[in-house]
Amino acid sequence: MSGKKKRPMTRSPLLMTHHSSLITIKVNAQNPDEEAIRKACAVLKQGGILAFPTETFYGLGADALNEQALKMVFALKQRDYAKPLLVIIAEKDQLHSLVSDIPAVAEKLMDSFWPGPLTIIFKARKGLPSLLTGGTDTVGIRLSSHPVARSLASTFGRPLTATSANLSGGKNPITAQDVCDQLGEGVNMMLDAGETKGIKGSTIIDVTLSPPRIVREGDVPVDEVVRVVISHTGHCLQP
Repeated sequence: MSGKKKRPMTRSPLLMTHHSSLITIKVNAQNPDEEAIRKACAVLKQGGILAFPTETFYGLGADALNEQALKMVFALKQRDYAKPLLVIIAEKDQLHSLVSDIPAVAEKLMDSFWPGPLTIIFKARKGLPSLLTGGTDTVGIRLSSHPVARSLASTFGRPLTATSANLSGGKNPITAQDVCDQLGEGVNMMLDAGETKGIKGSTIIDVTLSPPRIVREGDVPVDEVVRVVISHTGHCLQP
């Protein structure tokens, strides 16, 4: 028998690049590395800002309950404080910490389109940061279908922002380079999973109204949303 010892197997190192203060980690869009997700969550827990892919565009992630982190998001995007930030959650159970009421029609919409690019506007639970709600009494939430976004939300365990990772009114970011071109080193970490689908943003529906109202037409076709609403309420959407 040979006296040579077998060398232990090692995991492939993360592909990380540094550009001044910005750390970029390459991740597989369909099967993101757990270590990369943990590193990204560490940034979020420290109040940092993260760019990550979603099923629509790259999103700008921060702890949605950390007011200082939210201020950084607004400053980075040069966004009007009156505009609320949309939120991604890991599972429906997290809704109860964010909303005061879940209408029956919202349950039907979630069953039909979550996980996916449908953002639902609910009545906000008291005590949420005013920057998150834009000073309103509502909050927009979705459960993403993108594996990176879902893994990030699940590992972080808290709601995170998912506003597009661009300057307010700027080009929709479908690549990591698009994010860098607009936001530069204001982002602490980038999870680069290549190009996103990037055709439309999420469809947004407000279920605090009766009947509900489409706020923005997006990746989920409005006629499909209308069909679900009519089947449950018997009423069409508000214009």
